[in-house]
Amino acid sequence: MLRKICHIGNSQGVLIPKEILEKLHLTTGSQVEVKLNEETSNIIIEPAKAKTEYKAIDTEFAAQVKDFVKQYKPALKALAKK
Repeated sequence: MLRKICHIGNSQGVLIPKEILEKLHLTTGSQVEVKLNEETSNIIIEPAKAKTEYKAIDTEFAAQVKDFVKQYKPALKALAKK
């Protein structure tokens, strides 16, 4: 599909057809990743992946945090008031 680069404010961009946006479930404000494949000189636009990099908290670490909060609870409360 042939498209032209157009002015968008002080920038330049390419309009993405509605049909493609609908297939990818993208709307105004959706985040996308823009990459350049330097080997092929292709511009790649992909829907941004949800960040699910969170890993389960180590039980030993959780116990240490719990002990810390218990030990310093009065000081933490006082700091929270400031």
